[in-house]
Amino acid sequence: MNEILLTYIQEQLLNNEMEEQLEAQDDLLGDGILDSLGMMKLILFIETEFDTKVPPQDMVIENFMSVQHISDYLAKPKA
Repeated sequence: MNEILLTYIQEQLLNNEMEEQLEAQDDLLGDGILDSLGMMKLILFIETEFDTKVPPQDMVIENFMSVQHISDYLAKPKA
């Protein structure tokens, strides 16, 4: 899952060229890797790619801070 997300972000969403390879632990918003529009595109990709729905109450920084956080969120059982 991490590799799919990392590839999508690198190929479709990066605001600027990164000097180093994007890692699963990199802070997507705090480090300026994605802006708010990029984050919304990422959520739409996640919903499509992983056939899931991300409800508004789950669209919080704790779930989307990094690729690893996203993978952990997606792995949690949904109520």
